[in-house]
Amino acid sequence: MLPLQGLCVVEGSAFVAAPSGGMTLAQLGADVIRFDQIGGGLDYHRWPTTETGASLYWAGLNKGKRSIAVNLREPEAQALLTSLICRPGPDNGLFLTNFPATGWLAHEQLRKHRDDLVMVNVIGNHDGSTAVDYTVNCAVGYPMVTGPPDHERPVNNVVPAWDLMCGQMAAVGILAGERKRRTTGEGSFVPLALSDVALAAVAALGHIGEAQVNGTERQRLGNELYGAFGRDFATADGRRVMAIAISPKQWRSLLAATDTSAPVAALAARLAVDFGTDEGARFGARGQLFSIFEPWFASRSLAEVRAAFDAHGVCWGPYQSFLELVDLDPRCSLANPLFATVSEPGIGPVLQPASPLGFEPRHAPSPRLGEHTEQILADDLGLTSPEIGALVDRGVVATA
Repeated sequence: MLPLQGLCVVEGSAFVAAPSGGMTLAQLGADVIRFDQIGGGLDYHRWPTTETGASLYWAGLNKGKRSIAVNLREPEAQALLTSLICRPGPDNGLFLTNFPATGWLAHEQLRKHRDDLVMVNVIGNHDGSTAVDYTVNCAVGYPMVTGPPDHERPVNNVVPAWDLMCGQMAAVGILAGERKRRTTGEGSFVPLALSDVALAAVAALGHIGEAQVNGTERQRLGNELYGAFGRDFATADGRRVMAIAISPKQWRSLLAATDTSAPVAALAARLAVDFGTDEGARFGARGQLFSIFEPWFASRSLAEVRAAFDAHGVCWGPYQSFLELVDLDPRCSLANPLFATVSEPGIGPVLQPASPLGFEPRHAPSPRLGEHTEQILADDLGLTSPEIGALVDRGVVATA
């Protein structure tokens, strides 16, 4: 039995943050019901897509959920969703959304139907103004320190990291609100600002303190690791690898694998530092250290580097494309219990992950849009077949 078995969460969402939060809960056993506009919402056809136009993006973020398709503009559909969101019972009344909490979706309106509702509302900025990952990321400093040292323009991170972090925070918010309700009987309205997620992370990593207390501006380092030893190196066959040594053990492993203990010890003696225990010293002397290691990489192929590094337990990784990840990396294969081959509607067999948390893995496909409309209306809301048929005929709801 998965840990969230029995919980039912209703999700009204688009894009990354809220859907990834709902999927996190679904992969841990919760019954997550996603509602969408008939024909699909803003993200239903979002890239990447297959040649037939099926969204791999949408499928990737909605695994294991149930889907109900409704005409969101119809008051009758809004009333059905209100009943679904506010169903009675200790495992119901949990709502995750990034839609504007206004009109029929306003917390104060929904609370009229269930006073102890737990609602997590993902927003852009704390003041309610609009923001997405890419407008948040540009403003929190990281693009100014990403890229090579001589690069003049900001460099964006193509991973929507703040969206993904926000999704995990949204899932935690649902669980925290449910825990509070069980212990106090009270519901919660929890606004979660995407930019606040980013700002909290930037502060936790010391970047706000560095600017405020030290008054210093972080410089671009390219692929070098700030404050410790790490950088990419070129191999003899034109590949690149990232080698890291943060802890003393990692440092000793790197020296042993590259047979560089003697020249590194000589450099440490000249500089009167201890590279073995002081990662700051390694960072300060990184240019001289890099020149010691570079010839070793340049004279060996990737396969030779892999053999030496794996034999000595070095912390490292190869640079590889998405295709190379899928074709060559055993971590991204059925050899890893995280993955299973799942038949996705409209897509076919594809490698899909379960939750990375080490519970019993649950591998489930994403739903077809409206696949569970009839089931939800009948089993969850108690409507009869004639009532459901009439809703379909009037265009209030749609089935797959």
